[in-house]
Amino acid sequence: MINIAILGFGTVGSGVYEIVRQNGENLKKKINNDIDIKYILDIRDFSSHPESKLFVKDFDIIANDPEVDIVVEVIGGLSPAYDFTKAALAAGKHVVTSNKELVATHGTELFELAEKNGVNYMFEASVGGGIPLIRPLMQCLAANNITEIYGILNGTTNYILTQMIKKNKSFEDALSDAQAMGYAERNPAADIEGHDACRKICILASLAFGRHIDCDNIYTEGITKISLDDVKYADALGCVIKLIGYACTYGKDKVFARVSPMLVPVSSPLAGVDDVFNAILVNGNFVGEVMFYGRGAGKLPTASAVMADVIDIAKDVSVQKRMTWKKAETDIALDINDSESVMFVRIKADDIESAKKKVITAIPGAEFVCANLLDGEIAFLTPKQTEKSLNNALATLDGVVSVIRVKQD
Repeated sequence: MINIAILGFGTVGSGVYEIVRQNGENLKKKINNDIDIKYILDIRDFSSHPESKLFVKDFDIIANDPEVDIVVEVIGGLSPAYDFTKAALAAGKHVVTSNKELVATHGTELFELAEKNGVNYMFEASVGGGIPLIRPLMQCLAANNITEIYGILNGTTNYILTQMIKKNKSFEDALSDAQAMGYAERNPAADIEGHDACRKICILASLAFGRHIDCDNIYTEGITKISLDDVKYADALGCVIKLIGYACTYGKDKVFARVSPMLVPVSSPLAGVDDVFNAILVNGNFVGEVMFYGRGAGKLPTASAVMADVIDIAKDVSVQKRMTWKKAETDIALDINDSESVMFVRIKADDIESAKKKVITAIPGAEFVCANLLDGEIAFLTPKQTEKSLNNALATLDGVVSVIRVKQD
């Protein structure tokens, strides 16, 4: 018998409960053993629940019970999840989590603690929800040197942008729709400001490149400044706007990572990824480019990914898995100012010809596009340059209303 304890009985925790109860016989066939739930930790009252006897409010009951083999942490956030996770690992219990913030922030420490105590800390559900991603990245693509990872990592922002692109809704109206549909929280800041995608690309980059990338060193820009006018310009250029998490190796010892809206050509496989779906592309030096696609969130898809880790551990609780990264001894993150980009820029101007002359002077090689799409505006694409030089040039221009990076093939 493999006993698990679920920390948090919210959306994902209740999904894990449903899978264990409904698919118990199928799970047994996969591991040749029973998986059962011994405890569910939640501070709320569940006295009316059919299995109310499982619910506890004191974590120490779980930590001190030697019959608990695997702790499923689906509380979210840093507190109390961080303290509970450390205590569980120190007590010799495996931990499975969907908590992207915790993994991105304290993963290095928790991996070391798990290794010290001969257990596993696993996190398949922390990035792609129901999309199998971390295990294929570390196992199926293990023969490759990963050089680049990028994609749509947040379903909420992708839904909002889809509504703007397909239904001509303003950002504010699309956000309200996302909240009404349950895709966006009442406080949507983590999604629309890019922090959720930042944590996910942090985890993926750290795994792929073997050294921890600090979230604080990742330039992060959300979608709050994207307007319907930007969407119209993108369409005229044969593009759509997507929030893209991006990471790549840079030179011998640097890694570059960024989260920002981008103009994505309609020829890109990412352009057709709509609504709450996610898609991540990985480039390996031998396999080339592969793509992972599916629902990046949701109760049962995420719970499914959590249970995949539980099953992996339950097959042999004595085996340690190697899905980790090491602490970077030096700062390996390339500064955003030193990276190179092509940018799409809109400028409002009373005197169009004069404004164009100023652009040509400030940014030689700028290509004017979408003439007369909006009255009193000019729009152009910059040549590929360092962001520092582009930002310095743009600072000399008046009337800049929008600057969006362009995804290059």
